[in-house]
Amino acid sequence: MKQKVTIGVVCLARTTYDYLEARNLYTAIRTNLKTVEDVQWEFLEELVITQEEGSSAAQSLATKHIDGLVCISGTFHLGHLVLQLKRELPVPILLWGLPELPYNGGKIRLNSVCGVNLNASNLYKSGYDDYSVIVQDAIDEDWIDAIRVIKAMKSAKIGIIGYRADGFFNVGVQDNLLFGQTGALVDHYELSEVHSYAVAEEAVAERRKQLISTFDVSTLSEYQLDKVSQLSAKLDGFYKEKGLSALAIRCWPEFARDFGVSPCAAMSLLQSEGLILACEGDIDGALSMIAHKALGAETPFLFDFSQVDFKQDFALFWHCGVAPCNLWDGTCNRSLDTYFAGGKGVTADFVLKSGELSVLRIDSARGGYRMFLQRGKAVPMEKLLKGTYMKVLFERPVKEILDLVLDNGLAHHSSVVYGSYIRPLELVAKLKGWKVIE
Repeated sequence: MKQKVTIGVVCLARTTYDYLEARNLYTAIRTNLKTVEDVQWEFLEELVITQEEGSSAAQSLATKHIDGLVCISGTFHLGHLVLQLKRELPVPILLWGLPELPYNGGKIRLNSVCGVNLNASNLYKSGYDDYSVIVQDAIDEDWIDAIRVIKAMKSAKIGIIGYRADGFFNVGVQDNLLFGQTGALVDHYELSEVHSYAVAEEAVAERRKQLISTFDVSTLSEYQLDKVSQLSAKLDGFYKEKGLSALAIRCWPEFARDFGVSPCAAMSLLQSEGLILACEGDIDGALSMIAHKALGAETPFLFDFSQVDFKQDFALFWHCGVAPCNLWDGTCNRSLDTYFAGGKGVTADFVLKSGELSVLRIDSARGGYRMFLQRGKAVPMEKLLKGTYMKVLFERPVKEILDLVLDNGLAHHSSVVYGSYIRPLELVAKLKGWKVIE
């Protein structure tokens, strides 16, 4: 499911053009827009022509709590109208021009493109960059998806338990910068709050059954299996009680020492159910996963660029054993293992499935935010390692991808999802004024 949004729609016109046909086109557009899922439309059903109507439209839509505004240039129109709307509605705008109709008696009928040009120029020269432009018959659904991401970030409540992992300065965030750039708020909790979180025995027993049916647990002791079951129930209950959009976890070095097992296996299980859980206290990584989820992508997760092979031209996306277990390749043995932290590092071990991938890192640096985007493809590989991982090919040499990461000082985690989710995020970056690295 995609992030639900509320979008206002107005159609601007001028009576010196064919406004009657513009009205007919607008009626058809409204019918088509209603077929777009997970959008609450707030239509101004009458054409907006005069300054008085522009002011009234702005005041009406201001009561609807819209997340974005579509301004259709039904015909050429007064330049006041979009500025009146923008003054009351501080949300991203889609300026929508309509293809010109066949000429009638030697007169241009809509002059819609000129209206879009007028609006874009007025907004730009007024200091606004949060507008996009189309000239076509149908709405740009990628723009709607961009609004979904902006809404999800703006309404996000991100929890962090503990702190970032020891020495991982590059995943630290400045909370006020994060809020100023995205609207997301961060709440801090201690590791002990999760460790001591009370859960029913029945919930733990159910998680135990789930783990046994999902993974090969033959290498675990009864103690380890019980601790992973407890932690799965505790993290799930804590996350939901606090009303979190995502939770970043200081998963080492204290976690396994103080609780008895690392959180990796529990995180793999819970992420498969749609919870957004970020390793090593990575709040920007959590934000990246929130953005992917807002687009309807299933079970985003964080990975490391752990290996690059320049001769065979691939990268290994690996992490210690935390990827969502529903992304298993269906072939290898999907197991739990204790290969680190002195036997307390209970992790998921499996190869991830093949398929088209989209990579995203929303990353803070030097007082601002930027966005790293890539397309890739996971291809089959044998289970040769502990942890969760995939072999990935890119559309260009892997060395170029690695150079982008290193030359721009990007954090070592990125969110990855199956499917194509690039252009809506490029639009998000444009609307937010962020640099795109791709």
